[in-house]
Amino acid sequence: MGTSERRSGEELDRHDAVGARMRQFRKERGLTLRGLATHSGLSIGFLSQVERGISSIGLTALNSVATALDRSVAEFFNDAPPEETEEEHAPVSQLPSHFTLTRSATAATEYISGQQTYRMLSARGPNLVLEPLLVHIAPGGKRENSYGHAGEEFAFVLEGELLYEVDGVEHRLHPGDSVHLRSTVPHSMFNDTDRVTTVVSVVTPRLF
Repeated sequence: MGTSERRSGEELDRHDAVGARMRQFRKERGLTLRGLATHSGLSIGFLSQVERGISSIGLTALNSVATALDRSVAEFFNDAPPEETEEEHAPVSQLPSHFTLTRSATAATEYISGQQTYRMLSARGPNLVLEPLLVHIAPGGKRENSYGHAGEEFAFVLEGELLYEVDGVEHRLHPGDSVHLRSTVPHSMFNDTDRVTTVVSVVTPRLF
């Protein structure tokens, strides 16, 4: 089996795991899909597809589900984030409360949900509200419904193309293009090309 085939299998396993854990946590809370939809603001049909591994879910939407289930986003993934060492990040306790430092060579925590791989670009620190991410969006997959949530969102395309829908209007972003919006406006992104798209994304509030 080649490397790409192994990676595809691993991504599928992690994709299924997110939906399986969503179902597990929902049942532990004694919620029906309708109840979870009411508390998260997502549709019953979409949540059902995520639980069955048919659709993937973005981190911001997953954050709404996690809040509704009184869980952290990290708990929906197979592997807990690795512990950070002094070589990876300057210890937060030794830095001002407004500052963290992440080196380019640092092994960063990654989360995979469906076609999207999220790489965390900063350490956790007190009093910080931005969540900077490097997102790789593989082609294909099922397009998510537009969704609004609290906060703001910024995306800058580094490589490839991205179809970004904002309030029902589609915008095709190319390398160097960016979009910045209040996240309460319904929005979604999708890679409809045949190559991976790489995006720097910054969202609020922090997801982890």
